Amino acid sequence: MDRKGKDLLRQVAAERLSKSKAVIVAEYRGLTVEELTKLRVELRKASAEFKIVKNRIAKKAISIEQQQFEGLSKSFKGPVGVIYAYGDSAQATKTALNFEKDHANFKVTAGQLDGAAYTKAQLQVIADLPSKDVLLAQIIGTLVAPHRGILNVLNGVNLNVVRVINAIKDKKTA
Repeated sequence: MDRKGKDLLRQVAAERLSKSKAVIVAEYRGLTVEELTKLRVELRKASAEFKIVKNRIAKKAISIEQQQFEGLSKSFKGPVGVIYAYGDSAQATKTALNFEKDHANFKVTAGQLDGAAYTKAQLQVIADLPSKDVLLAQIIGTLVAPHRGILNVLNGVNLNVVRVINAIKDKKTA
């Protein structure tokens, strides 16, 4: 491949890095095309993609254009691919680590989320967290709970008054 081709690949890698909210580096040696396709389909559901990038091109893209990913440069050894997460980074991490559980040849080595580099163990902790939607629902439920309790108390007072009036009515009609 000539210099212009490599420069174009570097620019494409740098563009993907700039668009992504999270980047995960994983070894894929020994996976079949069918398994890689399955991984890509699962990642697409999480607004992410898996791309195989030459190590030297990825390192150049990081060193020239995307210095904030410098912590990942050491991870580009051997046959590795990169997961670019454009949506919920925790969901993409969870998808990658779940795929790793089912496929021994796929190994997540490192990642970077929201500007901080993480090891595989730290990524596992992030993947174990509930999804963003679940966390938001829990926060809303916590915010609404006191109001709901006050509403039930206030409705209880009205309900008791109605019951007393009904009891008086029943007593007078009998």
